[in-house]
Amino acid sequence: MELQALFPIHIAEMKLRADHLCEREGYDLLAIHAGQLKRQFLDDMEYPFKPNPHFKVWCPLSNAPHSWVLVSPQQEKPTLVILSADEFWVEQPNLDREVWLSMFHVELISRPDQIDRLLPYEKSRAVYLGEHIEVAQALGFTQVNPEPALSFLNFHRALKTEYEQQCIRRANEVAIRGHLAVAEAWQTGASEFDCLLAYMRATRQGENEVHYPHIIGQNEHAAILHYEGKSPYALLAGQQRSLMIDAGANWAGYAADISRSYAGADAHDEFAELIMAIDNVAQALAMEVKPGMPFAELHGRAHLQIAQLLFAFGFCTMDPEDIVAKQISHVFMPHGIGHFIGLQVHDVGGNLLDERGLLAPSPKNYPKLKTTRELQPRMAFTIEPGIYFIDSLLNRLQDSDYSKAINWKRVAEFAPYGGIRIEDNIIMHRDRNENITRELGLY
Repeated sequence: MELQALFPIHIAEMKLRADHLCEREGYDLLAIHAGQLKRQFLDDMEYPFKPNPHFKVWCPLSNAPHSWVLVSPQQEKPTLVILSADEFWVEQPNLDREVWLSMFHVELISRPDQIDRLLPYEKSRAVYLGEHIEVAQALGFTQVNPEPALSFLNFHRALKTEYEQQCIRRANEVAIRGHLAVAEAWQTGASEFDCLLAYMRATRQGENEVHYPHIIGQNEHAAILHYEGKSPYALLAGQQRSLMIDAGANWAGYAADISRSYAGADAHDEFAELIMAIDNVAQALAMEVKPGMPFAELHGRAHLQIAQLLFAFGFCTMDPEDIVAKQISHVFMPHGIGHFIGLQVHDVGGNLLDERGLLAPSPKNYPKLKTTRELQPRMAFTIEPGIYFIDSLLNRLQDSDYSKAINWKRVAEFAPYGGIRIEDNIIMHRDRNENITRELGLY
């Protein structure tokens, strides 16, 4: 089904969730604030506006500061309040072509403070959801982001409606265009900055429109997990070893998050073989995960497969199970195997055991693991195995009791390549796992 047909079904489910929450907790109103512009310190310019994800789940407008969604169990339709000011400095929302507005009772306000006339005078049973605590207090809210409400909404947000799933697919389609453009630019010797331009031209989205800064690292920069530099200088002849790109896209507020690694013209064959091996791990893990499997189990399987590669490629002489047990694999893959994805690139609810906020604890072997929940149909998540050669972590390993088990000459051969990450976006269904990224053509 098309998004236009799926949106009313999505809103109906959001309304059921909100009504259930209000009934359980005794709320009369959920007042969901999109947010407002933030001015830079000692300046007259604002930071790029990012709407509250609890607002985005209802309303696909990405640039609507000072807007609200008001949800009451006593009203059949939620109320969408939009600031439409007589202001020539900034773009005003164009609502004439938005057919989805029929799902709302729409109110226009000309000043942010006019929201007060649409709120109840008595607010003891009204809840403010948003980041601007000072706004909530000025309006007289006494319940501001209460934990029962956040836990309930965050827990259920992990289960994506058909509309949300389709938005994530569309975001992947856009991101894949960017990834293909970067792969082509890389083959011609493009710099990191030129790769960024190629990505933005192909996706038609700027860096402020997407959920996280594009990561485009060549050679040693691929070892920096959240590398944000974009060198404008092309690599010298004979130095084009590796490229790692972790970049996504935005569709109606929903994210794609895709990573690929490439061997350059000057890479040796074994580095390309290692990329292929990690790519095989990513695809295998995507098929292995099943409903009811704790994310921590998937993480453990990933570490064992990474350990097997560390042994097979001669980086470590230990048995792979010992490589995991001694946490040597953590040196080469220091991040989680994946995370939930949706309205946020690291979507909420990944560590919740139930809707009342009980946490699913991290296992002892992986105490910093953030995504620990059991996987269920309708969940969307990433799988992103990698191997990196990070100086600070390798230095600690070299000073440890396990240093003799590491082939340091072998590590030094691969260190100039920085690292490898392969990341796909997955939707779990009852009868299969949908690898969105692969099925849409990025291999």
